[in-house]
Amino acid sequence: MTIIPVILCGGSGTRLWPLSRKSLPKQFVPLIDNKSLIEHTLIRLQTFKDSKGVICPVMCIAAEEHRFFVQAAMQSVGSKGSIILEPVAKNTAPAMALAALKAQPDDLLLFCPADHHIADVSGFHDMVSHGIEAARLDQIVTFGVTPSFPSTAYGYIEAADFVQSTKGAGNTKDADASKNSPRKVARFIEKPNAERAAQLILGGNVLWNAGIFLAKASALIKALELHAPDILSVCQKAMKDARIDGEFIRPDEEGFSTCRAQSIDYAVMERDSSVVVVPFNRQWSDVGSWNAVAALAPADGEGNRVVGKGFTRETTNTYIHAGERPVVALGVHNLIIIDTADALLVANSDHVEQVKDIVSSLSAEGITQATHHRRVARPWGWYDSVDQGSRFQVKRIGVKPGASLSLQKHHHRAEHWIVVKGTGRITCGEKVFLLTENQSTYIPIGEVHRLENPGTLELEIIEVQSGSYLGEDDIVRLEDNYGRIERG
Repeated sequence: MTIIPVILCGGSGTRLWPLSRKSLPKQFVPLIDNKSLIEHTLIRLQTFKDSKGVICPVMCIAAEEHRFFVQAAMQSVGSKGSIILEPVAKNTAPAMALAALKAQPDDLLLFCPADHHIADVSGFHDMVSHGIEAARLDQIVTFGVTPSFPSTAYGYIEAADFVQSTKGAGNTKDADASKNSPRKVARFIEKPNAERAAQLILGGNVLWNAGIFLAKASALIKALELHAPDILSVCQKAMKDARIDGEFIRPDEEGFSTCRAQSIDYAVMERDSSVVVVPFNRQWSDVGSWNAVAALAPADGEGNRVVGKGFTRETTNTYIHAGERPVVALGVHNLIIIDTADALLVANSDHVEQVKDIVSSLSAEGITQATHHRRVARPWGWYDSVDQGSRFQVKRIGVKPGASLSLQKHHHRAEHWIVVKGTGRITCGEKVFLLTENQSTYIPIGEVHRLENPGTLELEIIEVQSGSYLGEDDIVRLEDNYGRIERG
């Protein structure tokens, strides 16, 4: 019986705007020690090994548009496994159903959100170990964090009696068992208001709902069949007709799009009698707000926390996340200041939960910065839109060593390329040639072309586009190394 870590990579992370946006959600943003939350999650899950000491392969569930972010994160930390791509976001119940259908019936599936921060890896592993026996016995194990304050940001789990174990665990006389052994779930409680949260804490026997689960694949399928048979049926058909593309698994889009969207809590956990909870008594954060992010950074003597080029003077209890520009806080208190290349957030720390409402308002007004960054990641590298007008656009483009853009053409624009770092191999019509620093070339409208990096260092160019239409959809791909001819 093998533990298969399953990473749930969905979510838009709008509470961490402007750093996290729909095009680059928080789980893919380098937030801690220059690593993304998904990279930290992958590293944490590398502690799970099979009987031969081999690291268990992971399974990631992600959106089609984020497939290369997940792939790059796995490559960066040396994780192996598969990536199931949801054609449409349908919440956690369908996502977990897809994973259970992909696994072997006796596999233990450890479901973990990609955007949590758990610094104590050994403590996390110990927590999971206390749920293994219950999961082997076809119980669904959820993990609850021992609350440190009456939070209104989390749902709660009320724990009941200890679960009797064939190994003797669950004896209430055992001090360790009283802290870590599985307990029956009395009920799940929605996110409460402040007064209700305080009452829950004072009453005891409640835990924050961490959204981490351990279950045998067959047990989860059985629970879905009992409580959400329509979701299971759709997912079964979608996986039966799935396409395999290397490490990517693509469930049938037409069938999956008809699936009902629902969280696993509503679909199964609140209804199934087999659910038990294991307490987690270590530090945990879902990194769900800027206050939570700030708490992960060290504070100075005035309570200020600074990441990047931030400077404080006569300022207290303020968090600064600065990008390329210097950010100075002078004579202010209790602020959250987040600076990016194209958007700035300044908020009182008591109002950070309202950031998601601001993002909704910006989106409604058609402000692109609500959902998209100026710098855009691509499987081959990145581009940054530096300037644009009615008939021109200027971009910085970086290409990874050994990577290449698609062989393509444009109907409405011409392009001028200037190499500022590295060496590029250029295809322009029938010609193939190299360009080095300070050299340039011209791509006429309608000409087939390609940019490649044959070197071992990053290639960077300045691209000046000119024409009547400069949208990203004016790309006709003829060849592509990343399967984007059909999918864009």
